[in-house]
Amino acid sequence: MLMLTSPDFNPGETIPQRFTCDGQNVSPAFRWTGVPQGTAELLMVCDDPDAPQGLFRHWAAWGIAPDRDFLHDGFGAETLEPGFQQAINDFGKPGYAGPCPPRGDPPHSYHFRLSALSQRITSAAPGATCQEISALAAPYVIDFTELVGIYGRT
Repeated sequence: MLMLTSPDFNPGETIPQRFTCDGQNVSPAFRWTGVPQGTAELLMVCDDPDAPQGLFRHWAAWGIAPDRDFLHDGFGAETLEPGFQQAINDFGKPGYAGPCPPRGDPPHSYHFRLSALSQRITSAAPGATCQEISALAAPYVIDFTELVGIYGRT
């Protein structure tokens, strides 16, 4: 069974400011176990279902090797990492963009989802969005796990 953890926050806890638009706006670190046999690649996404206009996509990184068991922290808008690609988020920028709910909203929940895919995503166009990558991956998800953190701004 696929399991996702972060050394930076526990399930249901507040995401530290460093990983938000109020801090350095870089990704937390993640570790995982239980990658199923037959996995061709892994996909990491971060979504905010509590956004005022509906689901807001903060990150999609795909092409992560199935024998890998972690992502270090520090991915930002322009971070390049050999071996995988990052999509255009709903801020219109490539890579990770951290939690940034409207001031005064109740805290939002941020869903970091790791998916094991049975096939590699090979048909993504240059400049693909997080939504496009998620749609391309959907037919190939053989297992997934989520880690949910919260963040609010006063």
